[in-house]
Amino acid sequence: MQIFRPGVNTVAKISILAGALVTVLVLNFLFVQDRSPYSRARAGIAVAQPVRFSHQLHSDQLNISCNYCHASANEYAYAGIPDTHTCMSCHSQIAVYSELLEPVRTSYETGDPLVWNKVHDLAEHVYFNHGVHVQNGVGCETCHGRVDQMALVWQAETMTMAWCLECHFAPEDFIRPADEIFTFGYEPPIDQAVLGEQLLEEYEINPEGLGDCWVCHR
Repeated sequence: MQIFRPGVNTVAKISILAGALVTVLVLNFLFVQDRSPYSRARAGIAVAQPVRFSHQLHSDQLNISCNYCHASANEYAYAGIPDTHTCMSCHSQIAVYSELLEPVRTSYETGDPLVWNKVHDLAEHVYFNHGVHVQNGVGCETCHGRVDQMALVWQAETMTMAWCLECHFAPEDFIRPADEIFTFGYEPPIDQAVLGEQLLEEYEINPEGLGDCWVCHR
């Protein structure tokens, strides 16, 4: 005995095909989005901040190293934003009456931290450890771009998975000596292909497995 009308088979087939089509479209959208140079609409756009802090002034003109303010990047997962005590280590003597620094002085006096707007905002499902990268030859400018030339910082790279994997699959093409990590405008002293192989041994980096899912998704 036939329980369902013949037309039900047609409906079932159409539903299966529609489901498959939707799945393909969603996957295609995610694929295109991941490779879009305008991923998350942040690349190349300067982000407004509570204080007009210029990396160009501090890094390039005053030659202050990245790790003076972002000291935790050397060892820990987060690079950290310096508290106003760090700012006032200089500005208690320099530009003391500058109106631009009024929020810094207020924060220092009240103990209320400045709320900075995130520039490099990775997706929540991505695990990233600054210390691991810094200790293994990845320079600041490799990911953050020429911050020393930015009055207001913007996201220099797309930060997509495809972009990250370029380095994970071939770290020898990107890593640099430990004493050049914080150097902007770095040029390898010898051919990068030769230097990269030497640095893989020096840092004891085994590229095999760096592209595995669990490395960044935990």
